[in-house]
Parts: sequence; structure tokens; C-alpha cells
Amino acid sequence: MTIASAPAATAAAADASVRWHPGGPFNLLQSLGILMRGNGDPSFANRPDGLWMAFTTPDGPATLRLTAVSGPDCFVDAQAWGPGAESAIAGVPRLLGQDDDWSGFDEPAFQAGLPRLVIEARRRNPGLRLPATGRVVDSLVPTILEQKVTTIEARRGYRYLMYRYGSPAPGAGRPFGSSPPSGLLVAPTAAQWLGIPSWEWHKAGVGPQRSATVMRALRSASGLERLALLDAAEAGAKLQSIPGIGIWTAAEVLQRTHGCPDSIAVGDYHLASYVGYALTGKKTDDAGMLALMEPWRGHRQRVVRMLGLSGFRKPAFGPRMTIQDHRGH
Repeated sequence: MTIASAPAATAAAADASVRWHPGGPFNLLQSLGILMRGNGDPSFANRPDGLWMAFTTPDGPATLRLTAVSGPDCFVDAQAWGPGAESAIAGVPRLLGQDDDWSGFDEPAFQAGLPRLVIEARRRNPGLRLPATGRVVDSLVPTILEQKVTTIEARRGYRYLMYRYGSPAPGAGRPFGSSPPSGLLVAPTAAQWLGIPSWEWHKAGVGPQRSATVMRALRSASGLERLALLDAAEAGAKLQSIPGIGIWTAAEVLQRTHGCPDSIAVGDYHLASYVGYALTGKKTDDAGMLALMEPWRGHRQRVVRMLGLSGFRKPAFGPRMTIQDHRGH
């Protein structure tokens, strides 16, 4: 996989740019979709002129546009604007999964033990990569908001706080006649999250236990960001040393920050049941899920992603988690 300079016209329109060659099949939306907190995530916008995203780097905020070109020699053009443009561009290869190596998963000997629906899903989706953002705070806060509540209410609360405390994405001028999406936002920095008053968390529908966990975690924000430099296992252990952060939260974060191919969300409300039905036709619990997936240790997140892409749907019956509204209490 190599990086080459983007065309001069593209480079001239941006503060920094690069053309990235994945060296094989690549699907941009499929790979980066896990980073988005639903279609309404204010820090992302999927438009005909590319996938736009905004975030904070060590050098400041940045707006990043990614445009994928398919074909035998597929590539992704990346342009960035803002104080953090150079830093954002430097992180593009890792963001797009340059370090994500599927060769072991694709070995015939390994695949011989995989369920057919996983093998078929991999065959149909060779362009999936596991992204690695390296941005711990950006992944940790929305993941904490998703603890023990429905996805609907977690994302509703996250959007409320983003619209209240997020910052406008750096302007991108008009490269090739396009302009940055209206309303694209950079998530609050750790200091800005810490400055949100308690009543705003309440208005967002975020209960005191989750908001307190965010506060505890972010009081050592510099330490959090250094976790991106550690391997996934060590980073996960350090995350779980923070009260209120358990194995589920750590796994969800590491999937995004490190592109960890083995992080599996033990404690997820739906995952164990889904895996059980997909692999055995029967419901199972976390212990059962881990036992089923033990033969694929090292690649368990890859297996989960392929199950999701297989089209399998578990039977639609049983209790559902109740949507709660903390705002009126």
C-alpha cells in the first residue's frame, strides 16, 4: 500500500491532500460506516462529492473529504482544511484501514472452520477494512452515552449535545464547485465536554450515571489520547480501570480507535443472541457466544462484521429494551 501526492489541482484547493492506494478492493462507506453514530451524526455527511467528516486533531479542528474511485487500481483522494489539515491527512491511511491485515482470515485453513454464511459474506464484501481513528475521546463519549439505553435515545442525546456544543467545521472553500456540507460539526473537545452543565445533560436525556462516567474519564483526557499509542489489549485494560467503563465500552471504543480485529462487545443487549441464532439457530448468552467464537480468536470482530453483512436476521420476537426519557424528570 502506498501513498502518492494528489493531483496538483486537488492539492491547490485544499490545505493538505493525499491520494491513497489500498492495494486491493476497498469500500469506503462500508469501512467507515462503523464510525458514524447513525445517519444523523452531525460530524459526518455523505454527499455525491464525497464522504465528509470533521474532527479535532492535536493541531486543531479539521474538515476531511474522502472520494473513492473504484476499478482495478482503486484509490481514495483525501482533502483536508483547517488548522488540523496536515494532521488529518497524515492519519488517512490508518483511518482507511491500511494496518488492517485480512490475510490470516482469508487463509484456506482458517476459512475451513468458518460457517458458510461468513465465507460467502467475505467473498461478496472483499473491500471492507477495519478503520482506526486514533481519537479516543471522540469514540469514548458517544459510546458511554450508549451504555444500557436504546440506540435511538443514545443518538438523540448525542445529537442534542453536538448541536449545542459542537463547533462549525473549518471552511473548505469551493473545491471543484463543491462546498462543505451545511451543519457539519466538530465534536466538543475534552475540555468542552467537561464544561457542559448538568442540566444540559439532563435535557439531552443522559442520566447522571452516564454523564458522571464521561466526566471521570475526561478529567485525564491527555492520558486517554495516549491510549491510542498502546496495543489494543493494554489500551482496553487501562480504559476498564476507569469506574463506569467495562468490557463492552472498551471493546466498542477499540473497534474504532485501533481497528481491533478481535474486540467483541461482551454485554451487548443484542449481539450474543444474534451470534447464537446465526451460528446455531438458537439463542445464547455472552458465555455461549464467547465459546462459539473461541476457534476464531484474533479475528472475532471480523467474524461479527461478516455476520452483519451476510444478510442474516434473527427471529423477531422476545422482549425489547424500553426507550426511556429522562428529560421530564
